[in-house]
Amino acid sequence: MKFPKSHSLQEIANLLNCKFIGDKDFQVLGMNEIHVVEPGDIVFVDHPKYYDKALQSAATIVLINKEVECPEGKALLISDDPFRDFNILTRHFKPFQFANVAIAPSAEIGEGTVIQPNSFVGNNVKIGKNCLIHSNVSIYDHTVIGDNVIIHAGTILGADAFYYKKRPEGFDQLVSGGRVVIEDNVGIGALCTIDKGVTGDTTIGAGSKLDNQVHVGHDTVIGKKCLIASQTGIAGCVIIEDEVTLWGQVGTTSGITIGAKAVVMGQTGVTKSVEGGKSYFGTPIEESREKLKQLANIKKIPEILSKLK
Repeated sequence: MKFPKSHSLQEIANLLNCKFIGDKDFQVLGMNEIHVVEPGDIVFVDHPKYYDKALQSAATIVLINKEVECPEGKALLISDDPFRDFNILTRHFKPFQFANVAIAPSAEIGEGTVIQPNSFVGNNVKIGKNCLIHSNVSIYDHTVIGDNVIIHAGTILGADAFYYKKRPEGFDQLVSGGRVVIEDNVGIGALCTIDKGVTGDTTIGAGSKLDNQVHVGHDTVIGKKCLIASQTGIAGCVIIEDEVTLWGQVGTTSGITIGAKAVVMGQTGVTKSVEGGKSYFGTPIEESREKLKQLANIKKIPEILSKLK
């Protein structure tokens, strides 16, 4: 997430009421999670296990809960609660905007696009040409939709990320300030839910097709010309490369990659990253031929035991 304009390190520290290490005029351009940071971004870290990863990342400003040696060319923001302060920044730079009409005046809707009754189009949404948005679709603020996209009834684009920190009093949510981006010629079935990124984009690539009741978690990137069947649940921060097929009721863990042209058979649990160009099945996931051989051999066990008696 980039800020509307550049800010100094001093300005950000004043906003958070925290100490900083580095040049007070150090340039701050935005904020992002560790997997999508760029120079000029703030990244937060609140556990020693991840200090080195954050400090050595592409981010040039690290919001951290301990005063450590600052890497050359970077700056630190010292906070007693980086999670809380990251939320403060998100709320400041991407505040919630109230809407009192079905289609926000700031929404941009392309020529030939049809929006059926009872749908909601939020603030600063951009929808391309010749799209068809069926009834009762909710398109949250800042969503971007390309040309020739079809979205069926009851689908929700842009709900918050499922991302929480456990506190003594309960779970504290990481505020979502990212977007959903739907590229050209995408088809989305009925009752799908696609969460926005925490600071970046959740993206559905051009030509991909989602069946009914598919869930896509925050910051996930789905490539071009993918097929995703009904009741599939994709966790956050997953990369699905081009021309992948996920059959019904597939579920994934977060932070993995599914390689291009992979086929994942129904009810598979994708528990790790897998190579492209292969077929997979089972939980834990394995190549389908190997898994089916194992199942066939299991069926032979009673016969083998009977011969041993």
